[in-house]
Amino acid sequence: MALLKLIFAGTPEFARVALERLHSAGFDVPLVLTQPDRPAGRGMKLQASPVKQFALAQGMPVVQPRSLRLDGKFPEDAAAARDAIAAAGADIMVVAAYGLILPQWVLEAPRLGCLNIHASLLPRWRGAAPIHRAIEAGDAETGVTIMQMDAGLDTGDMLLMEKQPIAATDTTANLHDALADMGGRLIVRALELAAGEALHPVKQPAEGVTYAHKIEKAESAVDWAQPVAAIERRIRAFDPFPGASTTLGGETVKLWRAAVEDVPRPADAGSGTVLSADAGGVRVVCGDGVLRVTELQRPGGKRLSAADFLRGFALLPGTAFDAPVTV
Repeated sequence: MALLKLIFAGTPEFARVALERLHSAGFDVPLVLTQPDRPAGRGMKLQASPVKQFALAQGMPVVQPRSLRLDGKFPEDAAAARDAIAAAGADIMVVAAYGLILPQWVLEAPRLGCLNIHASLLPRWRGAAPIHRAIEAGDAETGVTIMQMDAGLDTGDMLLMEKQPIAATDTTANLHDALADMGGRLIVRALELAAGEALHPVKQPAEGVTYAHKIEKAESAVDWAQPVAAIERRIRAFDPFPGASTTLGGETVKLWRAAVEDVPRPADAGSGTVLSADAGGVRVVCGDGVLRVTELQRPGGKRLSAADFLRGFALLPGTAFDAPVTV
């Protein structure tokens, strides 16, 4: 059975893993779409996306339109992309965390349409940040759905799905890596099935729809009045971005690892109050319990264990972290 010829559209590391798996499986990829280079790092130099870096290393043609809307702000970019897509003569397009909305003309351009690798068990967590939101919500499992794209936001028919348990210690960083690997494996299987007309679309159920809204930096501030379990989950969900944070005397402290203490909440201590700080962790009063923070970071510094952090940052019992600023 001949392999399908495909166009690939993606930008971050999650997408690069899928493109690498497709390349290793022998698929012909005559065109790669990815986001324009962005400033990054301390020098804010333009940096190519992980997908672009891999594609160029393999000699794959790359196009970086700022928009695909022919009637939008960058119609010349969209028109150039349209010409490149037509010239590629691909059977199908694979999309993974691309970051641009695909207009109807793109969805209809390949003979077999566009398949999306989505890091959730649809219809739960449609949208931009499904991994973060699944951890934050305390979901017991997540996974990857291969979906036939339509004009809606992750509303297309489901083609393949695989589940992944969410462990009590999972962060977005390590869960991302597991799901990226799963997505690469599943999309190879989906394309093999599509070549033999053996994919069977299933409509998404109307029940259980949730939306994984984009993560904003403003969400990083910890509200110590929240339940302790919710704060612990948010710390894991926001690792590596944007990082959960709190402030003390105007200085921001990032919180990277923590555990819920099996002790009652002191009735006479306000939320955000430090109960103790030693090599075992910084114990902080929360809305309904106590959180033991074991990995922290000062601005410009490295992530440190509580023991190392406390050597350069004194935290005395009774000290209270600042309440988050509300706008």
